[in-house]
Amino acid sequence: MFTGLVQTRGTVETVENDAHGGRTLVVREPALAPKLELGESVAVNGTCLTVVAHDAATFAFQAGPETLAKTVLGGLALGDPVNLERALRVGDALGGHFVTGHIDTTGTILEKQPAGEWLTVWFSVPTGFTELLVQKGSVAVDGVSLTVVDVTPDRFSVMLIPHTRDHTTLGPKPPGAKVNLEFDLIAKHVRKLVQGMTITI
Repeated sequence: MFTGLVQTRGTVETVENDAHGGRTLVVREPALAPKLELGESVAVNGTCLTVVAHDAATFAFQAGPETLAKTVLGGLALGDPVNLERALRVGDALGGHFVTGHIDTTGTILEKQPAGEWLTVWFSVPTGFTELLVQKGSVAVDGVSLTVVDVTPDRFSVMLIPHTRDHTTLGPKPPGAKVNLEFDLIAKHVRKLVQGMTITI
C-alpha cells in the first residue's frame, strides 16, 4: 500500500527484455538504493514492483507480461525519469490517499494549461473509467496522488502545484505522453456492488 506522495525520482539505467514477454528494469537513485531490502515493494510510476537486487546506487525490478501490458513500464527507455515511493509502513503519515500500486489502465496527456506557477493538466481516459472519477475526488497518475478538478465522459483534469510539477515526472512529460492511472479503491468496490444489484419496484 502506498500514499501517492512521491518520495524521489530515479533514472532508468538498464532495460533488459527476456524471452518470455517480461523485462528487468534497473533504476539509479543513490540516496534510496542503500535503504532498500530484497523483496521490498516500491511504486515505480505508481506500479507496485518488488526489489530483486540492489547495490549502493541502483536497484532492479522484474516486470511480467501482464504488468507491461497494463502499464507504461513497457515503454520506458534508458535515461527516463521515474517516480519512486516506498511502501507505507504502520504508523507512517497518510498524506495522500490509499494507493495500491495496481494500475487500472493508462491515459494520455492531452494538454497542459499554465497559469503563473500553477499547471492544469488534462488526461484522456478509456471508455468506462470516468465513472470512477468525481470532482474533488482522488486519482493516482504515474503514482502521484492528485485531486480531480473536472471530469467529462472521456477526460479529466488536475492542477499541479509547483512542488508536484518540479519534483515528479508529470512536470516535464509533454502532451501525447502516456501515464499510469489508478482509480480510487472505494469507488471501484462501490461500482462493482452497484453493478451486481437487482432493483425491484
